[in-house]
Amino acid sequence: MTPLSQSPVRVAIACGGTGGHLFPGLAVADQLVRRGCEVMLLISPKDVDQQAVQGVTGMQIVTLPAVGLKRGGELAFVRGFIQSYRAAARLFKSRPPQAALAMGGFTSAPPILAARRAGARTFLHESNSIPGRANRWLSRVVQRAFVGFPAAGGRLHNRKVTVTGTPVRAGFHAREAAACRTRLGLDPARPVLLVMGGSQGASGINELVLRALPLLAGRAPDLQWLHLTGPSDTQKMSQAYAASKLKAVVHPFFAEMDVALGAATAAVSRAGASSLAELAAMRVPAVLVPYPAATDNHQFYNARAFEATGAACLLEQKSATPETLAQLLLDLIEKPAAHERMRSALAQWHAPHAAEQIADAMLLPAGAEAGKGCCADPESVASPGIRTSDTGSKPTLSRCSQSDRTELREPGRPTAALPERRAA
Repeated sequence: MTPLSQSPVRVAIACGGTGGHLFPGLAVADQLVRRGCEVMLLISPKDVDQQAVQGVTGMQIVTLPAVGLKRGGELAFVRGFIQSYRAAARLFKSRPPQAALAMGGFTSAPPILAARRAGARTFLHESNSIPGRANRWLSRVVQRAFVGFPAAGGRLHNRKVTVTGTPVRAGFHAREAAACRTRLGLDPARPVLLVMGGSQGASGINELVLRALPLLAGRAPDLQWLHLTGPSDTQKMSQAYAASKLKAVVHPFFAEMDVALGAATAAVSRAGASSLAELAAMRVPAVLVPYPAATDNHQFYNARAFEATGAACLLEQKSATPETLAQLLLDLIEKPAAHERMRSALAQWHAPHAAEQIADAMLLPAGAEAGKGCCADPESVASPGIRTSDTGSKPTLSRCSQSDRTELREPGRPTAALPERRAA
């Protein structure tokens, strides 16, 4: 391999707001750091973002003052958008990126516009089958788009759309279930049901499981539970498991999802694209209960695509009953043939090289135009799953050593350096 230059390519990734935007962005960021890039990760002030980046090293973490668009909160959204754009523009004026990637959500649009004005090549990734509003709008201005579901491509206003699948972090691969269960304090020989509602929990799923507990406790008393409740229902669910005399580990939030999925025999989950990609990577059969208030009902369409291929069971919250949930779960846990069929079907949804392909597709033009040091793997770029004719050589890796966190605020307010925090 031949180095292009001593200076690394600088890449900005806007990926905050929800775990579904952040975690795939982290997967791409990790690949870029491995290729010797200087990465800026742009996130929101929300707790889910701040918790998820604890312990992240090798890249700069920047918090932008963006807020989501909610009914009645239009002025706050516009104010946050303008402040985020100005903050990103100031950052990029002193350290302009050669490439910028939007992962969707309210945090992504302002920095992508600022990066484009600073001369960066711009990209987006859409994980869901129905693109979100931010990505639909940004698809008109970015040079290239990547999608997780084939159906999403036709809903974006861009001529260069590539189906890559949804990136997952490096730790999401086949794990020894017994070791993961032991690490969680569970019996390594007994099955485990994982209940999760996404990065912020899901009260609807918590309530449905609560109502199904008497049925499952009677029919599967040896079943162990790992329940990620979100911040509101932890005590209530802990008390319910104790009353039913079930072995359960209950957390409001759990950072090591690779361990949680590695321990699981089956799962109950929402149907955000990032959660589905992680279920597929770890081959965990699941009953999917889409979040009914998701924008454009996109979780329903995500879940329906998995159900159509036999990769999951779909249970709509409005029609769900404790009896139906219990029976679906018992079929997955107690019937080996059904369990293995779903595991096999999940394999087609796993895109193990998605993060590498996106990183390489971004770096080839960035490295060529900027003349900077990068390490794009042309074999990954040209591999099946990403349609491109780009080629190139493999320069020497030079790992970026920067690891700091910054909170960008509007002019007139001090810029606070946030201390690095380690994962619990």
